[in-house]
Amino acid sequence: MRLILLGPPGAGKGTQCKRVVEKYGIAHLSSGDILRAERAAGTELGSKAQSYMDSGALVPDDLIIDMMIGAIKKASTGYVLDGFPRTVVQAEGLDQALSNAGEKIDAIVELQVPDSAILSRMTGRRSCPVCGGVYHVENLKPKIDGQCDKGCGPLVQRKDDTPDVVKNRLKTYHEQTAAVVGYYEDKFPILTINADQDIDKVTADVFKGLESLVR
Repeated sequence: MRLILLGPPGAGKGTQCKRVVEKYGIAHLSSGDILRAERAAGTELGSKAQSYMDSGALVPDDLIIDMMIGAIKKASTGYVLDGFPRTVVQAEGLDQALSNAGEKIDAIVELQVPDSAILSRMTGRRSCPVCGGVYHVENLKPKIDGQCDKGCGPLVQRKDDTPDVVKNRLKTYHEQTAAVVGYYEDKFPILTINADQDIDKVTADVFKGLESLVR
């Protein structure tokens, strides 16, 4: 199964991707996670991407496309793409690369959430800088306040989860990433999911839609 999961920042893409991965045994390819790993490792790509990520802007298409295509080639059992493609140019680059390999996307899953709910979600989000675990001060609290459940240590608020950066990320999403849904409308099945509800209900709706597609 080859999936793309789209939605505004803070829509719960990471959480839903992890659950899809567990159920279907496919790879979770998160552009954000891969970029942060590159940055933490001090690679050339990580250095180039850092200024864009910290301000909430999009990393240039050519960098993202090369990185994600490399990850896709290693995902032999299938994958769900999280945070990619974010622009029509990236979508076109992905389509071309998949076509060259004789492959195609099976479906697009779009998570929809109002901007007001996104702002509350993201400014309350806390992350583990060691394992990448994600929590929320109200909706997904760790077992011990401010500490990762896996014992890694203190949780932090990422620079791109502060109010000003979140607003900029939403603006960027509406200007560029939302157009990706339109690009795919006539190409692949699109499962539209109301993600402004309980996490487990969102998961159930995603699984129901995917099972219908598989049948």
